[in-house]
Amino acid sequence: MADQAVEPSGANLSGKGPLPAAGEHRFLGRARELKELRADIERAGLDTISGRKAPRARILLIAGRPGSGRTALAEELVREVADRYPGGVLRARLTEPDGTPVPVERAARELLAALGLPTPPGATEDDLAETFRAALADRAALLLLDDAPGAEQVDALLPDNADCLLVAVARGPLTGIADVRPCTLGGLDTKSSLELLTRRIDPVRVTVDPRSAEGLVELLQGQPAALTLAGGWLAAHPQAAVADLAKQLHADPDEGTPLGRVLRLAHASLPAGAARMLRLLALAPAGDVDPHTASALAGCSLDSARGILDELAGAGLLRAVPAPLPQYEVPGCLHPLLLSLARAQDRPAELQLARARMLERTVRLLQTCRAITETDSPETREKLKGLPPALRFPTPRAAEDWLRARRPALLAAARLAVADGELDTLARRLMSQLVRAMVAHFGTQAAAGDLYGIHRLVLDVAERRRLPRERAAALLNLADLDARTGRTAQALARYRAALDAGREANDPYATGRAMESVGGAHQELGDHDRAADWFGRALSQRLARGEHEEAARLYGRIAGAHTYAGRYGEALRNWRAAIAEHRRTGDVPAHARALSELARVQEYAGRPAESLRTCQEAVEWARRADDVRLQAALQLRLADTLERLGDPVAASLHRGAAERILGEEVQGADDGGTDATSPEQDADACEIRIASAED
Repeated sequence: MADQAVEPSGANLSGKGPLPAAGEHRFLGRARELKELRADIERAGLDTISGRKAPRARILLIAGRPGSGRTALAEELVREVADRYPGGVLRARLTEPDGTPVPVERAARELLAALGLPTPPGATEDDLAETFRAALADRAALLLLDDAPGAEQVDALLPDNADCLLVAVARGPLTGIADVRPCTLGGLDTKSSLELLTRRIDPVRVTVDPRSAEGLVELLQGQPAALTLAGGWLAAHPQAAVADLAKQLHADPDEGTPLGRVLRLAHASLPAGAARMLRLLALAPAGDVDPHTASALAGCSLDSARGILDELAGAGLLRAVPAPLPQYEVPGCLHPLLLSLARAQDRPAELQLARARMLERTVRLLQTCRAITETDSPETREKLKGLPPALRFPTPRAAEDWLRARRPALLAAARLAVADGELDTLARRLMSQLVRAMVAHFGTQAAAGDLYGIHRLVLDVAERRRLPRERAAALLNLADLDARTGRTAQALARYRAALDAGREANDPYATGRAMESVGGAHQELGDHDRAADWFGRALSQRLARGEHEEAARLYGRIAGAHTYAGRYGEALRNWRAAIAEHRRTGDVPAHARALSELARVQEYAGRPAESLRTCQEAVEWARRADDVRLQAALQLRLADTLERLGDPVAASLHRGAAERILGEEVQGADDGGTDATSPEQDADACEIRIASAED
C-alpha cells in the first residue's frame, strides 16, 4: 500500500534489537478519526434525509498527503468493519508508483478477476465498469480504492448498491461526487509518534531526553512514514542520541518535506552498494521487487541482493510483502523521492543500463519458465541444464507459481519498456516470451485478457518502429481475440489492416492468414459470397506455394460458404477438390471427414442415392483413420438416409452399429482415456512473430 502508519517487519541494519513479529497487528493512534469514520457509515445520507432510497454505495474519503498513514487508516477501518459486508473486501490501487493514473479498464478487470468473473479481452472501459457495478448490485461488499487521483475513476467504479461501502484514499477532495464523507489526516499525536519511535529502538533513548524526542516528532510533523525512517536510522546507529538525529535533519540544506529530509539522511548513511540499489529500486515495475529484479538492477549477485533487500526492509525503506516467494514493495510515498535521488546521483546512461539488465533478466526467466513445460524435449532438457541454477525452476508447478506471483510486475514491465521507447528490442523480446509463457502455463483462453493488452503494446512498438511484419502479427492476434468475443466487425477491420501490413512486409504467412480470416469474418457476418471470394484468394496463394494441406482445408471452407449460400453444385465441386488434395497428401482422417461433408451436401442437394454411396465410402475411411466418433456419426447418417429411401431394416442395423461404437468409446474413456487439450496446443494462436526473438 502507498502509505503506512505501521512499522515494517524485517531485520535492522545494525542487527541489534528484535522487531515485532511479522503479521502482528501494530496500528497506532487515529482513534478519533476511526470513531468519526465508523459514525459516518451509520449516518443518514442526503437521499435518506430527503425520503429517497440511496441509489449508490456510501463513500468515505480518507484524504492526506503521501506518508501520512492514509492507507494504513483505511486498512484499519476495513479490518474493523469487514464482518458487516458478507460480499467480501475488494481492493484496487488507482495510481502507478510514478503517479500515472491506472486506467479504469485495468482496475475493473482486476476487480472482476478477484470476484472470479470473466473479463472479455478487449472489452471497453465503460463495459467493464458496468459489468463490475452489475456484479455488486446484489452483493454487500466493501471496496477500498487506494491512491485515487481524482473523482472520475472512483465514480466509474462506485457500486449502484446502498448496501456496499466504498472507502477511497486520495490526496485531496473528490469533487463532483455527491455525499462524500471526508476525513482529512494530519500528523499522528505526540504519544503515538513516540510509541512508533520506541518500537524501533530502546525506549530508554527517548525517556532520557523526552524534549528532544518531542522536538523530533514536531520536526517530522508526526508523519508516520518519516517517523518510521527516523526509527530505522536510530536503530542502525545505536550510539547516536535522538537529539543527534534532530540536529542532522536541521542541518539539511535542501528544503522539502520532512519525509524527503529523513530519506536523504537514511540514504546517505547506507553503505554505497545498498544506497545505489535503493535508488535503482525506483525503476522496478509497479514498485514490485524480488531478489532477481534487485540483482539485475544493481548488477550484483542474487545472494547479495537478498541480503540488501532484507536490510532495507529492516530500515523501513521497503515493505516485505507476505507471499510464498521473497517479495518487497517500494512504498508509494518514497517512490518519487527515490527516483529524484537516482536522477541526481546516477548518470542517465547508468539508469538505462540498469533497466536493460532488468529486462534481460526477465526475458531469461520467462524463457526458462516456458521451457520447463517442454520436458519431453531432450534438446530443451539439455538447454535447461546449461543455465545457471538461479535461472532454473525445479518443476513446472514452481514456474507457474512464479509466473502468477510476478504477473502484475511482468505486465507493468512490458508497459514501461514500451513507454520508454529506447529499449524496443528488449521490449519486443520480453512481450514475445511473456505471451509464450502465459499460453504454456495458463492457456490462451484463461490468459486472453492479458494477451490482448500485450498485443496492443506490440502493435504500438511495430507502428513506432515501422515494422510491418510485426504489425501484421499483432493485428492478426488482436483480431482473433476480437472475433472470439463476438466483435466481428472490429475483427474484420483489423484483418484487413493485417493484410495490408503483410503485403508491405512481403510476408506470405501473414497475407495468407489474413485473407482467410477476412473470409471467416465475412462468413460470420452472413456474407457468404464475399467469404467464398476471400477463401478463394487465400487458396490461390496456397496452391502457388505448393501447400497442399492448407489448400485442402481452404477447399473445404469454400465449400462450406457455398453450402450456406445454397449453391450445392459449387459446394460439391470444392469438396471433391478437397478430397483429391487429402488423397495426395495421404491424410486419412481428413479424407474421411471430407467424404462425410460431401455426403451431407449431396443429401442437401436431393441426391440420397449418391449420399448413401459416399457415406459408405466415408465409413471405410473413418475405420482406417480409427475415428470412432466419425464412424458412429456416419452410421447414424446412413440410417437416416436408408429410412428416407424406404429401407427401415437396414436403417435399424446401422443405428445399432452406431450405438455399439459409441458404447465401446465410453468404455474406453472410463478405462483412463482422455481428450484434454494442453495449453501448448494453443501456443501458435497467440505467438508474437519477432525476427530477432530467442528461444
